[in-house]
Formats: sequence, structure tokens, C-alpha cells
Amino acid sequence: MNLSRTLIPDLMVLQAFESAARHGNFTRAAAELNLTQSAISRQVKALEEQLGVLLFERVRQRAVLSDAGRQLLPSVQRLLAQSEEMVLRARAGADGRTVLSIATLPTFGSRWLMPRLRDFLEGHPGVAVDVASRAQPFDLEAEDVDLAIHYGQPVWANAVCTYLCSEVILPVASPALLDESPVREPSDLETRPLLHLATRPKLWAEWFQLNGLGGEQAYRGNRFDQFAMVIEATVRGMGFSLLPLYLIEDEIASGRLRIVFDRPMPTDNSYYVVLPESKRDDTLAQAFQAWLLSQVGTRLA
Repeated sequence: MNLSRTLIPDLMVLQAFESAARHGNFTRAAAELNLTQSAISRQVKALEEQLGVLLFERVRQRAVLSDAGRQLLPSVQRLLAQSEEMVLRARAGADGRTVLSIATLPTFGSRWLMPRLRDFLEGHPGVAVDVASRAQPFDLEAEDVDLAIHYGQPVWANAVCTYLCSEVILPVASPALLDESPVREPSDLETRPLLHLATRPKLWAEWFQLNGLGGEQAYRGNRFDQFAMVIEATVRGMGFSLLPLYLIEDEIASGRLRIVFDRPMPTDNSYYVVLPESKRDDTLAQAFQAWLLSQVGTRLA
């Protein structure tokens, strides 16, 4: 790709603009960047001249973004963040290691991937990983991510999805809650405190229906937007929850959680390994994908 240097702004100029925009003040921007106020003014003016637009307006001694400045700011902040990430990744590989960038669902990453990741690294001693938590699809190419772990349907723009495993959930609770409020039949749960994952609000209703119950009370109870919080609330005895066993392996093994009824329910979605199209033939990304598949077998349960 041939780029015209006249169209590429200096990063220092972009930093000056971003700092002044964030503070609404050239003096504060100068202090943050260890420059003089006049230097900030010159750099902002240089960017305005390059773009041919006015980026700031003076209002009562404050530097207020113009319409053009407000439109530009998110793109500049994204470019600066990407530049910083590029430098950090380069430093991570400064000792000759190859850096593998992985995006994963937050709770999946902390509770399933982290306990196993050492195994992959021991088998690939020249590799360093850069793991980020992401809950929603994003542009893998733009953010220079080698591979993502995705829950949902096998749909991701400009990427290839490979089936990893299905998911099965079971009702669980803390031993203290079960001693305090014992249950003998699934119908007993209709009158017990229920915990919900906010992003999957119908789980209890579906489980009750699967077990021949009306589920009129299926939506009552406390809601949390991350599995990690649901797990902690369950351990603390706040209620009964529906959880995938792969997320609570340690809690089940230690006895901090118990399976209430061995009546599993498969969910509608599955887990997928997602590779950007440019990484389809990447040896390291393919190796990590193969390792993931070897760890899960045919399903997560």
C-alpha cells in the first residue's frame, strides 16, 4: 500500500489535539504532555491547516470542540490507542518471542482458559500471549487480534468461525442454602430465590418448561450482567442459579457449590473459535485453535 505522507498526521499533533479536547483547555494539555501552551496551540493549528477545518472554538477562556472536532475525536482516540497497543505488543516480543493476541469472553477466560493456558505455553516456549476480554463481536483486523473465542451463532464479519463446543447448564446452589431451604422436586424451585444472568433472562423459564413446569415465577429474583457475579452470588447463598459446569469446576470440586438436580439443559448457542480471514493460514493461530479443540472434547458441560 502506498500512502501519501502529506495525508498522515504526526502522532504528537494528534496527541496535542486529543489532550486539549479531553481537558477543554490548552494549558492543561500542555502540562499533561510536558509542553508549553504555545506548542499545543501550534500543533492544533497545524492539524487544522492539514485538515482544512476548525477544530476548536474559544468560549469564555475554554477551548470548546467545534462540530468537526467532535466528529474527529473518536477516530483520533482510537488511532492513538492502536499505536500504543502496537508499541506494547512489540515490547512484549522484544526478547524474540512471538506474541499471540487472543480475545475471549470475560468469565470463560478467567475460569476456563486461564487454568489451562499454561499447558499451551509450555508446549510453545517461544510464544507470549496477549489476552483481552470481550463480550461482543468487534473488528478483529482493525484491532490486530489473532483469534477470538465467541459464544453465539457462527457469524462474524470478515472472519471464519470454527465450532468449539456446545454448552449445558445445571441448577446449582451453595450447601448452606440447600440446608436452609432444601428442595426435593424441581417444582420446589418455583418458590425459592432465583439468580439470573441479565444477558440470558429466559434460562429459568426454559428450564422449568423443560421439566414440565409452568414457570410463572421464573423471572423473579436478582439479576447480574456477568456469569462471574452470578457464581459469586450463588456461592454466598443468595439463591439458586443455572450455570455451565465448565465455569464452576473448582466450586463443585471443593464443595462450595452443589448440583441441585442432575437435569441438564442445552442452550441454543455454542462456542466458536474465530479467526480473521487474514489468519486462516497462520501457523500459531491454527496451533492455538487445535489446542482449544483438544481441551474441550465434544462439549463443555
